[in-house]
Amino acid sequence: MTILITNDDGIYSPGIAALAKIASRFGKVTVIAPDVEQSSMGHAVTHSRPLSLKKSPITFEGIEAWRVNGTPADCVALGSHLYAHTDVVLSGINMGPNLGNGMWHSGTLAAAKQAVLLGIRGIALSTPVGKTEPDFDALAPYVEKTLALLLENTSLGLYNVNFPPQPRGMKWTRQSVRLYDGHIVPGVDPMGRKHYWFTVTPLEPAEEGTDRWAVENDYVSITPLRLDLTDEQRLKEVMKAQPVS
Repeated sequence: MTILITNDDGIYSPGIAALAKIASRFGKVTVIAPDVEQSSMGHAVTHSRPLSLKKSPITFEGIEAWRVNGTPADCVALGSHLYAHTDVVLSGINMGPNLGNGMWHSGTLAAAKQAVLLGIRGIALSTPVGKTEPDFDALAPYVEKTLALLLENTSLGLYNVNFPPQPRGMKWTRQSVRLYDGHIVPGVDPMGRKHYWFTVTPLEPAEEGTDRWAVENDYVSITPLRLDLTDEQRLKEVMKAQPVS
């Protein structure tokens, strides 16, 4: 199996090193990641300037690794061009969760989506982060179990995986779609200039069976996704009530 690994935290992230080490047990791994952090970049692609590929400044033991001056989606597009026989793209392990509505702006998930757009399986992996870095060694057994489960199926698929800090099991889940309160936190920099932080707070509790609920209850959340965003039920309703020609 040929595995391409990327992320949105950048080539220096301990999460990508942890994932590459575990993934190497399943096949030949190549790392191609952004040269700087690209968190919350979403599915942005670079079209107004050329991309450059350079050797990674850090060593991944026994693994070829590169850095790109672009987004996570750029890394997958470039990587799949250079390594045309890629079987699967793994994105992560992200430093921070990608749950519920957070999927919409996740650069981690965007890399996996880019893979599927190109006809390659895509798996995004994330874990919450607090005041200290995640304990990737403690998560390793569940990361390996997850990869063993998802890599067994060779059909095209897109999955979003989130690991709680101390897993006690694994769950198949659906996306938690709940409203959020987006608010701005103003501040002042050392030069006295105003700046602003954007943050969000969930307005409703997570529903049982969703990704948020699973992680809040210490389960690894595995959510199968699709690229088709069409609201089929709503489409049927409007076609019946408001026919157009």
